[in-house]
Amino acid sequence: MSDHSRSLPDHPSLRYLKIEAKRRLRTGEFGSLDEAQLAIAREHGHPSWAALKRVVESTNPPQRHASRQLRWIAARFADAGAPTWHAPSESELREHFHEQLLEAMPPDELLPRLRSLAPRLHRGPVLVEDTATHALARLESEDLGAVAQLQAVVEPVPPHRLVGLRVYPTAKVEDPRLTAPANRTEGRVPAVASELAARAFAELGLPGLALAGADARDGVWALARGWAALEPLVPLTNRHRFPAGSVTTLVTATAVLRLVADGRVGLDDPANRHLSTVRLADSAVTVRELLSHTGGVVMPDRPPTDREADSVPDPRDLFGPVIPCAGQRGRHVHSDWGYVALGLLVENLTGSPCPQAVADLVLRPLGMDDSFVPTERPSAFGAEAVVTGYVASGDDGSLRSWPERVSTVPAASGLWTTASDLARFGLGWHALLPDELARQALTPQADLPGGSHAGLGWLLDRTGDIAGHEGHLPGASASLVLRVRDRRVHVALANRSVPVEPVNGRILRALG
Repeated sequence: MSDHSRSLPDHPSLRYLKIEAKRRLRTGEFGSLDEAQLAIAREHGHPSWAALKRVVESTNPPQRHASRQLRWIAARFADAGAPTWHAPSESELREHFHEQLLEAMPPDELLPRLRSLAPRLHRGPVLVEDTATHALARLESEDLGAVAQLQAVVEPVPPHRLVGLRVYPTAKVEDPRLTAPANRTEGRVPAVASELAARAFAELGLPGLALAGADARDGVWALARGWAALEPLVPLTNRHRFPAGSVTTLVTATAVLRLVADGRVGLDDPANRHLSTVRLADSAVTVRELLSHTGGVVMPDRPPTDREADSVPDPRDLFGPVIPCAGQRGRHVHSDWGYVALGLLVENLTGSPCPQAVADLVLRPLGMDDSFVPTERPSAFGAEAVVTGYVASGDDGSLRSWPERVSTVPAASGLWTTASDLARFGLGWHALLPDELARQALTPQADLPGGSHAGLGWLLDRTGDIAGHEGHLPGASASLVLRVRDRRVHVALANRSVPVEPVNGRILRALG
């Protein structure tokens, strides 16, 4: 490392500085990318990489295309309830929305959704993240007593139209117990992750937030902030387990793909060939279609009255002997019930209950020792380090605890895990499979709204470079994001059902 301070050019390039840090890491001059970036920052007279980045960005203010589109939405739809307001024409919409998004969400669907935001647009969006292609804003309303987050993604080239638009509603929380203790960390936690954890904790009104990341070079890091329980106060640690919701499907899909790799089942086999106690109504539905949610499997006519129960029922109590299908094979219809069938398929092929089979096929081989799929209340297994989930009361902005229960559909939403264990999964799942099968898992099998895709378990963005899944249950939220090109993984878990997936995206983009 040079001992001499160097001046930045008149128009410094952050991209060049990032490439320079990676080059010096590859030469062996530094042990980690964080060390290389810190050295470059100090060589240019700044105490940290974050400080250097702020100077560069202030010198070359980026074009904020995504927030420009958010401001257009706010200006255009804030008065949507007024008698004199008129809706944008289709030609005006096409100036701001990419045709792929309008194909997935035609104007007759899009306009009512935008009009519904009008009460929250009068005060204008408060930007939480603002980059060239991504923007995230808080929308507040005194009258509604609630907040929402609006996320916009634009195409990277002119005219920078919207390719993604998503609203994350949540109740406003004002609970005096939500003061945060210090972060608890493991591994080399990036400074930007600590900063964003503090901001997200406050912005979202969280009891507890667990973040983790992993890549092949630096391994796994983890950060816990806040409380595992509020009464009595129990500080959150990196060993506390959270319910993962639908992120569970990634683990179940990997277990099924391991059986495919072993030759015990084929991706294009009819699923009924491997089911015995329960059958699919449509005998042509394949294993591949179940994995990608394109088998048309739907909720039974009489679902259980309580979505979460104290113990896992026999699937026949939910369906009877036949699992209904909607007759829309080939079209993506996200439903947990197709993964119920996959869980039974795993049981039939392995001779073990699905929770045990998933542990044998995926959790234990990846060293996910703090993860399990309970068949009774998690605390009944002696797992003291489980979080208490919370929901907003809606009256005074306080939080109330949600009863601890076990999922009635363990193959779809039964996993309890830590952030670091989920990061280990994201880093290592592909190593359990032959390369070609892992590639197929990340290959589009069906189209989703907005130009994104469904793989085999994984959900893929329109570029195919970002894969992952999110999970929401009463009192819990989970998100796992994988950047395919460099296998960088980010995980966020919260013990309140709020949108934590944008937190992962913000960290991923901040780290470059």
